[in-house]
Amino acid sequence: MKKIRLLALSIAGVGAFLIGQALYIPAKAALAQVLLERAWDRAQAGDKTAKPWPWADITPVAKIDIPKLDLRAVVLNNASGEAMAFGPGRMAGTADIGSNGTSIVVAHRDTHFRELGRLKPGDMIEATNANGGRTEFRVVETRIVHADASGLDPHDGGPSGSRLALVTCYPFTGMFNSPLRYVVLADRQPGQTLARLGK
Repeated sequence: MKKIRLLALSIAGVGAFLIGQALYIPAKAALAQVLLERAWDRAQAGDKTAKPWPWADITPVAKIDIPKLDLRAVVLNNASGEAMAFGPGRMAGTADIGSNGTSIVVAHRDTHFRELGRLKPGDMIEATNANGGRTEFRVVETRIVHADASGLDPHDGGPSGSRLALVTCYPFTGMFNSPLRYVVLADRQPGQTLARLGK
């Protein structure tokens, strides 16, 4: 009887630990967005080194708003796994959001980009850069690619001159590392120029 009770307590303990871990990551991401919003406000006021907390090695570079997903998130200057625990990150070597070329923004499938699969061609994405310039993008394509063969070229701005690619791991329900990525590709809306973006 004691062995059964001990086994039951052990199973309950492991279950509680796993539930705690599952809740920790989304909670961390949500809290980080509050601190990132404050840093974003400072960046908009001209502070080029605005950090969400004193020891952070990340700074906000943009903000995206996806009305269909009810998603607003501050985009970081870093796309490392550690940085993405706090929010979406712009990949190094890709265009600034709204500039000529393709800006690639990545986030985890279980936090900020968990609903990315709901976006369809024609859906809108709004972005604001650190200068306060605003760009509207329209989704033109979604695709599933291998991580090493995304087909995304940071120098290719598409027909409008400026593209935004949102990328996350695939499948969305996966719990383990996957070599696949889900890509949402959006083009800048016609009529918008870099001058209007504060560039």
